[in-house]
Amino acid sequence: MPGSHLKSKVQRQLFANAIVTKRGAVLLGDSVACDAFDENRPLRVVTHAHADHLGGLRRSLKTCEKVLMTKPTRDLIRVIEGPDALSGGAVKTLDYGKPFKYGNERITLVYADHIIGAAQVLVEDSSGVKVAYTGDFRIDGTPVLECDTLVVEATYGTPSCKRNFNLDVRELLVSMVEKQLRHGTVYVFGYHGKLQEVMNILHNADVNVPFIMPERVFNLSKVCQQHGMQLGCLTLSTKEEAREMLNENLPCVAFYHMNCRGAIGLDAYRICVSGWEFKSACRQIGHKEHIVALSDHSDFDGLIEYVRRAKPKRVITDNYRSSGEQLAREINRRLGIQATAMPK
Repeated sequence: MPGSHLKSKVQRQLFANAIVTKRGAVLLGDSVACDAFDENRPLRVVTHAHADHLGGLRRSLKTCEKVLMTKPTRDLIRVIEGPDALSGGAVKTLDYGKPFKYGNERITLVYADHIIGAAQVLVEDSSGVKVAYTGDFRIDGTPVLECDTLVVEATYGTPSCKRNFNLDVRELLVSMVEKQLRHGTVYVFGYHGKLQEVMNILHNADVNVPFIMPERVFNLSKVCQQHGMQLGCLTLSTKEEAREMLNENLPCVAFYHMNCRGAIGLDAYRICVSGWEFKSACRQIGHKEHIVALSDHSDFDGLIEYVRRAKPKRVITDNYRSSGEQLAREINRRLGIQATAMPK
């Protein structure tokens, strides 16, 4: 039947405009590759400044016509990867919600609640077909993009990854820090972006003690401040007054990357912030050490809820940066939406 033939042709068009490659590039529409290098795409989008989304960036800078990102992401990359990390290419910064036109497509970066500067990506062609990529996100603060095809992150894409806590994790974190500051220094360990979120939480709760940190964390925090985050009183750990406070165990909060956990503040009170905690909001893991379930990713329920609200005709789960196979099966089963994990 002619109508059936036309319908199947439209479906093929919708189903062909997104893929995740074996290198981790999220391909959208005809022109865009997100979060990894692809030699056939003229545009590269960097959704945020975490390392697993920067793959092949130097190659993209050499070969792409434009490398798109937000201004905070640009500035964070220059700290993380070095001041010349974005040289030799045509970097274009976009504000949220401001489309960039390329050929017959419009590319728009949309806010994602993750680390500062994080973005979702929406690509719309001249016929009105929309394909979107969530990047990493938390659903509570992230606008949902209605689209025909959706590529969704799958970090916590298994049903066991649920945080059904009956309390506010942020309030708990503030309470723990305030209590332990009465006894001296509190060390906080986490990853870039998460550390600055903790600073912001403590600052907003009027925890008015020095925040001490090494140079890399300090420089990243300064970028966050330049782009509007309120982080409190930041002090380099190499400063004499900072060394004295740490050596004498005076009330302050020391922020270090999670990789330093085995060598820093071993005798002090320590908090590790991690999204990989689902049994309880807080769990003791050492004599004076706790893990707090503060995450910058949606849990399983949040991922399912995003897809439900987005109402796509088709879903692709990111099977490169995490295991997306079970999430794809659950989307099929629970929502009745065709979902595929890529790459296979």
